[in-house]
Amino acid sequence: MPRTLKSILSSAAAPACVLSLMAACSEPPATARDDTTANSTSPTDTPVIDPANWPRFDPLPLDPEVEARVETILATMTLEQKVGQVIQADSGSVTPEDVRDYHLGSVLSGGNSAPGPLPYADTQTWLEAADAYYQASLEQEGVEVSIPIIWGIDAVHGHANLIGATVFPHNIGLGATHNPDLIEDIARVTARELSVSGHDWTFAPTLAVPRDDRWGRTYEGFSEHPEIAAEYAPRIVAGLQGQYGSADFMGVGSVISSAKHYLGDGGTLDGRDQGDAQISEAELRDIHGAGYFTAVPAGVQTVMASFSSWWGQGMHGHGPLLTGVLKEQMGFTGFVVGDWNGHGTLPGCSATDCPQALNAGLDMYMAPDSWRGLYESTLRHVREGTIPMERLDDAVRRILRVKIAARIFERGLPSTRPLAGDTTILGSDEHRAIARQAVRESLVLLKNEDRLLPLDAELSVLVIGDGADSISKASGGWTLSWQGGGIENSDFPNGQTILDGIRETVEAAGGTVIFDRNGDNETVEADVVIAVYGEDPYAEFQGDRDHVDFEPTGFDPVVLDRFGEMDIPVVSVFLSGRPLWTNPEINASNAFVAAWLPGSEGGGVADLLFDAGDGYDFTGRLSYSWPRTALQATLNAGDADYDPLFAYGYGLSYASDGNLAALPEESGLSAEDRSSSNTFFAQGQAMAPWQVRLAGADGTLIDVDSLPASAGALTVSATDRVSQEDSLRLVWTAPGDALRIEADEPADLNRQSNGAMELSFRARNVPSDPVTVEIGMGCNSNADCNRFLPVTLPTGPWQEYRLSLACFADAGVDMSAIDTVFILRTTGSGGEIGIGDIQLDSDTDAARDCGDAG
Repeated sequence: MPRTLKSILSSAAAPACVLSLMAACSEPPATARDDTTANSTSPTDTPVIDPANWPRFDPLPLDPEVEARVETILATMTLEQKVGQVIQADSGSVTPEDVRDYHLGSVLSGGNSAPGPLPYADTQTWLEAADAYYQASLEQEGVEVSIPIIWGIDAVHGHANLIGATVFPHNIGLGATHNPDLIEDIARVTARELSVSGHDWTFAPTLAVPRDDRWGRTYEGFSEHPEIAAEYAPRIVAGLQGQYGSADFMGVGSVISSAKHYLGDGGTLDGRDQGDAQISEAELRDIHGAGYFTAVPAGVQTVMASFSSWWGQGMHGHGPLLTGVLKEQMGFTGFVVGDWNGHGTLPGCSATDCPQALNAGLDMYMAPDSWRGLYESTLRHVREGTIPMERLDDAVRRILRVKIAARIFERGLPSTRPLAGDTTILGSDEHRAIARQAVRESLVLLKNEDRLLPLDAELSVLVIGDGADSISKASGGWTLSWQGGGIENSDFPNGQTILDGIRETVEAAGGTVIFDRNGDNETVEADVVIAVYGEDPYAEFQGDRDHVDFEPTGFDPVVLDRFGEMDIPVVSVFLSGRPLWTNPEINASNAFVAAWLPGSEGGGVADLLFDAGDGYDFTGRLSYSWPRTALQATLNAGDADYDPLFAYGYGLSYASDGNLAALPEESGLSAEDRSSSNTFFAQGQAMAPWQVRLAGADGTLIDVDSLPASAGALTVSATDRVSQEDSLRLVWTAPGDALRIEADEPADLNRQSNGAMELSFRARNVPSDPVTVEIGMGCNSNADCNRFLPVTLPTGPWQEYRLSLACFADAGVDMSAIDTVFILRTTGSGGEIGIGDIQLDSDTDAARDCGDAG
């Protein structure tokens, strides 16, 4: 059995912090032990990693036959083959012919990169693409041995880019189950369903330990507490790959796993995704290293480098951590893969040129759309000696070791493998039963006034809320698309909404269910109200927040108060990817359930809301502390100032005293905290309260809830500027349509206008000829108030453009009532541009800029 985190750290002279955390210590983790002589937490110092301070493991025993085969193949490989093996391209940017010609080692499908027109696909479509890439990798000319590719994907809560697959609760919910046996079962099911579509590799498990709940990836972590990641990691690795050293290792129905993101992704300053972890080496090791200390001894085959940094030192180029700690001190013999052009963020690097990363210990670049240029530069760097041949051979040796251990050479075409194409495996009764169990065990009951739950299933039940009839909302990000959301229930053929789960239970007992999404039908009579609502889906940086106040979208929980006035009890089922300040909603509810992001088995929620004679009860316990105010974003057990509303480990059962005194409804946010910032569109999304709309020349107005979207002759989709899908791509074939950034309530920008601020945005013109667009602002929902300034965009790279607010004011825009802060209206017979980072900025040169108008 894998050693526990406590035994690992004890044997490594571990600091008292993590050991005391396990006993709910009162010390803040960052003050654990002072064994880091060069690791001041002062930003004026440059901390240094000392591998001797980290746990040491003997490397796992290697199979002599595998090693001999690795060396035989390596000796026959051309330099071009070796360079190709260390590069992974995205299926949206690489063809099978490219894989053949450049000897690429791997293909991935990013969150929106399924074959075909959609970000997800069916089994046959996936298999046809898998076959094409695999076959192409075996048709290489001028080589002695062709090396098959491995195809990777983010199956982080089930194989959620495959139609019909089982979608499990996200990790935040699985952490609340405190059930490692269940977690291994989920990993096993995920591996089997990946085998159906021909995938070899999943970028899981995520072993982040989120310490700031503003982070947009909080839900990808099991807990704020390192022990849960450490306990789950070896079970997930075994579930995905089979038990290392056993006959079933990498056998039928197994896939390669990847522990991610190494290291410190959950500890960045202010919870910023891809940010900087300004913490001591002790905290980096004891909190954020915990999952790796059990995943590596369990035989995880790959580790993904983090996009983040430690004191400004990017993980993709951090030699002491990638090589000194992971490979040498911890004995990791698999390979390190990068994250989505993460190497390009290193100083002196670009997405297409970065020898520093490989030299630091990265073994395979994830170069989704930059792979061709990166191949060419890497080949040049090896020939010139910038990348030593010894380092390249080590990287290729590690990749070959994993491919041979995974039996990729023998497996044959993906469509011919056992389980391939067998859609009866997807969402099978067994798999759905495991998912439904996971839902039940993940739910945490926070309030249960007068033991309202479980409900009598024979009642008349009114179900309200935008999460009740939406598997997409209940599943969150990384579900059929990168950001999730906006997917019809019909695309989850083996799933069940929470509403349908309730109907199934209630109607079987003779009760009735009424569904009123908005809860605004005042004539409906019911015995109880079940409200299902919460956060809209998001992923990665698009989920970063400035605070942890729940800001409703799509459903207004204020309606709950009306039912209280009518003496109708209210049960809130709250969907979220993090703990949020919800005091008003808790006060308005007689029972309140933290349901996290439960996935596609909505019946698991009904199992606990009703007494159907199955003997179920709430067993979920918080793996994250629940905030008392909206400012408690860094709220972790063991902190010196720890003062949660509901502590780590809290959770009621039916028999508990679930009564709560009325909670204060002052969030702790100041007016400045609550006011919208000067950013309107960033990181691929509009910033609340602003939203993206398309206005057709014919007067149609469309809310852009998902991409791509169209109005008139204008089509908008996502594109990359700095990060994945952080900007918009506009293509039009006729003039007059518009992209608008609007809010339902007007904003007063008089102060900003008088203060000489400017409307800034970044844009790129793709065609060869310059294109002119009209940039406008509007007020009071009145088209007569809209004013436009012409701006010519020359051909070339992304550029920043600025327009003085005073120019719009002079043109007649009422700056005290701006409800349309940005309009881009198309001109001419057609064009294609990228646009992003729309915000207000200070005037840097004190000169008024009115675009082409002078």
